Amino acid sequence: VQLQASGGGLVQAGGSLRLSCVASGRSVSTYDMAWFRQSPGKEREFVAAISWSGGTYYADSVKGRFTISRDNAKTTVYLQMNSLKPEDTASYYCAAVRGIWNTKSSEYDYWGQGTLVTVSS
Repeated sequence: VQLQASGGGLVQAGGSLRLSCVASGRSVSTYDMAWFRQSPGKEREFVAAISWSGGTYYADSVKGRFTISRDNAKTTVYLQMNSLKPEDTASYYCAAVRGIWNTKSSEYDYWGQGTLVTVSS
């Protein structure tokens, strides 16, 4: 399985960005997917997850501002980020797990490269 993330950039506080993660490989549509983020000097933290059946879960810090979704083919996962704050600045990573989604990064089997999101105040 390969994951390709894109969509990062520079945005002002209060603005929006949409990240995409294209997944390729055998049975990828049956994987649960997630977004994590990592800032310099900090541990990688869970942002949001979506199950293969469409169930979603969010970290408290982004609930109500971010929306995770996946396309009908279940091979692309999106993260719509609204009302962005400077503290959202980080490299964002998509991840896939053959089992059930989890908030622990160590539980994920595959990772995409990071896409940098910078929110200016």
